[in-house]
Amino acid sequence: MSLSGTATRYGSLAQALHWLTALLVLIAFLVSEGGPATRVYSADNASTLLLHESLGFAVFWLLVIRLIWRLFDRIPDAPPMPGWMDIASRATHWALYALLFAVPATAMLGAWFGGHPVTVYGLGAIGPFSGTWGTSLAEIHGTLGDIILWLAGLHAAAAIYHHVILRDRVLSQMVPGLPNPSSGLGRQARP
Repeated sequence: MSLSGTATRYGSLAQALHWLTALLVLIAFLVSEGGPATRVYSADNASTLLLHESLGFAVFWLLVIRLIWRLFDRIPDAPPMPGWMDIASRATHWALYALLFAVPATAMLGAWFGGHPVTVYGLGAIGPFSGTWGTSLAEIHGTLGDIILWLAGLHAAAAIYHHVILRDRVLSQMVPGLPNPSSGLGRQARP
């Protein structure tokens, strides 16, 4: 598989960045404590918070790398689909990119302006600053975190729908080794 994309498939780097981002977002969501600042920043949750903040920081920088790579990479042509599906697909992709920026940004700003440093493996503590926006930004962060999971689930369900029902290459262009269902590869010949 090529590092760069083709007319029908994302390249190996875009696929790796996509799946690594998805994995880190899911883990960050699962290990997040949520709730009031007294619980989130309690000494009992320090190691979980460190992991959550480090994952969020990694997601943010993976997004930067993905967007830079996207400027140079070949994006596959969309398979034939109704116009509304194409618009929904593009809107979902850009909404996910926006959320991948907004979720860690609101977390970092919420922590800093709530009087808490952001701690990242290998970098130590960054901040805090003084301000009164911390609680509001932390609430926005939690809401956006929920939204990104729901939107990512919808994104995954749509890709599966394309693969199983429409039998086009939407899913196979992002999953390493998955054949295009309309190509006939991987299907058993019927007697």
